[in-house]
Amino acid sequence: MIILLKPDVTATGPEFEQIMRALAAYPGVTTRVHAERGQTRSVIEIHVIGNTAAIPKEPIEELPGVQQVVRVSDRYRLIGRHRGQVESFGFEYNGVRFDQESLHVFAGLCAVDSRKHTEETMRALRDAGQVTTRMGAYKPRTSPYDFQGHGRQCLPYVFELAGKYSIRVIAMEVTHEQQIGEIRSALAAAGNPTGVMLQIGTRNAQNFELLKVVGQQTEFPVLYKRGMGITLEESFNACEYVASEGNRRIVFCLRGVKSNLGDPHRNFVDVAHVPVVKRLTRLPVCVDPSHSIGRREAAPDGLLDIHHVSAQAVIAGANMLLVDFHPSPEVALCDGPQALLVRDLPAYLEDVRIVREAYEKRRALGGR
Repeated sequence: MIILLKPDVTATGPEFEQIMRALAAYPGVTTRVHAERGQTRSVIEIHVIGNTAAIPKEPIEELPGVQQVVRVSDRYRLIGRHRGQVESFGFEYNGVRFDQESLHVFAGLCAVDSRKHTEETMRALRDAGQVTTRMGAYKPRTSPYDFQGHGRQCLPYVFELAGKYSIRVIAMEVTHEQQIGEIRSALAAAGNPTGVMLQIGTRNAQNFELLKVVGQQTEFPVLYKRGMGITLEESFNACEYVASEGNRRIVFCLRGVKSNLGDPHRNFVDVAHVPVVKRLTRLPVCVDPSHSIGRREAAPDGLLDIHHVSAQAVIAGANMLLVDFHPSPEVALCDGPQALLVRDLPAYLEDVRIVREAYEKRRALGGR
């Protein structure tokens, strides 16, 4: 059961205390209080856990300060958009707003391979007016003989250059809890010139201990990539692990699912799930076209497959794109064949702008 309070009710006011006293009369239930902060207002939610079937809905709904009582059957109670919860609140991090209305392009290196390539990429992002990027320091690979990333050795110059080129948020995968401490220490040593969004890759989609750890810290938001071979609901429940530990600043990423039905692409692209995720949860939705497609090839119309999938994601309402760019993909140490050329970044962003404009017109049409 979720109790939504009226916008003017605070957690220290008499109405809140009255509600909590009423709930205390029912044995076998516990409560968690969550403040959802939107761009224009904040709303307090009281999540009631346990034998909630014994709690009558109407008397609670009639209490002063209660706006609505919602009975929840879904297991992903914290991230879910339950009946009656029509708003998506999102979050702000390091001056960048993430919600189901925004759109950000996280273009950058799948794996940081040199300071030179990192600087070339960040300079291009700055010149194109971008404040977000992806930079992989820790890279889980299928083969133990493949490049695994430079790890903490590259963090000092990545963060230094991010500050130099005004990058506010870097999406960076972590594969072990100690890496969170390494990122935190390197950021502090550099003077905290940027922010980091911790990425949970598809190989760790159900690494529940790692999910708990990233949920227990609230300093960094989390980018969760759907597991390549698990259902959407299983992925939602994995996000619930993060949220249940206290960190609700989560972006849900669709990155294609493992299936030969997607051939010749690397994975079967799941862009049709963008509106589904937005309907079933209150999380911003990201699409990773690079790892879905896996190759830099053009269609007869001259547009790359990655451009087409990016456009499909944006036209479906995606709030974030995670896409590989590299100054010299032929020498990249990881996923070079799928990386777009840094010099083509302005054209890619213009394509995204055109499609986003079309989406806004479609949304206005749907709202009539």
